[in-house]
Amino acid sequence: MAKATDNIWRDPNISKRYLKEFVGALPLEMEQLDIMLRLLRNNGQKIERFMDIGCGDGILSAFVADNFPGAKGILLDFSSTMLDAARIKLKDFSEDMDFVKADYGHSNWLEKIKGQENQLYDAIVSRLSIHHQPDARKFAVYEEIYSLLKPGGIFINIEHVAPVSSWGKEMFEEYMVDHLYTAQRDTSDSKHRDEIAEDFKSRHEKDANIVSSVEIQCDWMRKIGFIDVDCYFKVFELAIFAGHKQVGAL
Repeated sequence: MAKATDNIWRDPNISKRYLKEFVGALPLEMEQLDIMLRLLRNNGQKIERFMDIGCGDGILSAFVADNFPGAKGILLDFSSTMLDAARIKLKDFSEDMDFVKADYGHSNWLEKIKGQENQLYDAIVSRLSIHHQPDARKFAVYEEIYSLLKPGGIFINIEHVAPVSSWGKEMFEEYMVDHLYTAQRDTSDSKHRDEIAEDFKSRHEKDANIVSSVEIQCDWMRKIGFIDVDCYFKVFELAIFAGHKQVGAL
């Protein structure tokens, strides 16, 4: 049976490198966040309680909190390094946020969440995290997310997805390297583009990726019971897909 490959992110050095070199350098980041907010605003349901799964530095939660005043959030990650970064980013909203150290790669993570007043959520969001799970566990995570949503609630996943060909993979890697190079070009420790390309292709954390196509994952969500499931953004291997829990669903 395939196993999760995300243990590498328990290494504080890997997490710190990601926060330093990749955060802020991801292509079309603001556009992706804008799409997430549009999906939330047009969901037809007030966002009073949300969850950020695999929260990283908390950027999704920061945008939700800033745009939905008073919303209560749970930020979940198994990395203390990431949670510390999220606490800093959400310091202005600290009274409304709970930071939970838990590993959703195992189903017992639900026990920690259910301890949070056993409430359901208007929205659950995730970014570049669930793709570290094998396919069977991805499907189970989506089922668990569905169970945590209020009827009418929305799940939004900003995710690294599988390319359809090696040609697409090559273009994505070139695209990423260009953005990483531009992001660091004016810093004191800037690198030549060729050096960044080599670092990107040989990075250890790439071995933790278990990417699946966006089409397959949307089909999984439909089978679970999500409605209005669609891919709302895609450029190379970056995608946003989302769906609602039907009103009246248990």
